Amino acid sequence: MSSKHKNTICLWYDGTALEAAEFYAKTFPDSSVDAIHHAPGDFPSGKKGDVLTVEFTVMGIPCIGLNGGSAFKPDEAFSFQVATEDQEETDRLWNAIVGHGGQESACGWCKDKWGISWQITPRVLSEGVTDPDPAVAQRVFAAMMEMRKIDVAKIEAARRG
Repeated sequence: MSSKHKNTICLWYDGTALEAAEFYAKTFPDSSVDAIHHAPGDFPSGKKGDVLTVEFTVMGIPCIGLNGGSAFKPDEAFSFQVATEDQEETDRLWNAIVGHGGQESACGWCKDKWGISWQITPRVLSEGVTDPDPAVAQRVFAAMMEMRKIDVAKIEAARRG
């Protein structure tokens, strides 16, 4: 379970850390499966030789997937926020997550099949809700509150008024 990074995000999986890491590596840019570590002995949720941890990178962020069993489940208190450039990128990432056993939520949030939450957030949305003009920020925020996957054209229209 050692990592060459001083700070690494550790995500808990129920025996599917390698599957998740491989999905992230093929779905997100600057992502990879970096190392697979097998258990040196039996453990509560597995046997000697099973995959215990997987070191992987998600968009440049070092992570470790721990096959810890079913005792804990991820929740929305932790999420990856992905800044997208346009509708095409937003659609591609959203559809990859939701279409691979995930589920939609509100305001650009979705959850992958392993329970990890993702915010697929076009930059135009972030810029709009932080606009120095309070009226613009409010319009963009109100538009976002009506969406599941973010619609870039509707956010841009809300910015313009």
